[in-house]
Amino acid sequence: MQVLLVGYEPEAVDFSDPALPQGLDAQKIHKGIAAALEGMRGRGWTADHCLIRPDDQAGPLLKQKLASGRYDCLVIGAGIRTWPRHLPVFEILLNAARVAAPTVPIAFNTRPEDSADAVERVCGGKSASI
Repeated sequence: MQVLLVGYEPEAVDFSDPALPQGLDAQKIHKGIAAALEGMRGRGWTADHCLIRPDDQAGPLLKQKLASGRYDCLVIGAGIRTWPRHLPVFEILLNAARVAAPTVPIAFNTRPEDSADAVERVCGGKSASI
């Protein structure tokens, strides 16, 4: 199972936004990404990440990453989906994934630590790409 986790580059996050959890910082995001990757690798899967910025390069960057490997599941992090002001970035990523990897299932975590559970829920832990 090859999994790609997409999330924000921690240094690109605007921590002054009141929509974000209080006390969130780049170090916590880095730790969350590491925990997510470790959790998936702990299940014997190959896990990689694609860190984006909330700008016009998010879609092309994800397309490039998806084209560079064969992924069985794409996990889009909660930080991208649940931040109201970044709904357009979420839409861009969904459409980029649909174009670049139309057969790859997409999973959604609620926090970094449940990324592997999201993959299990969507893919059953089995390779799913065609």
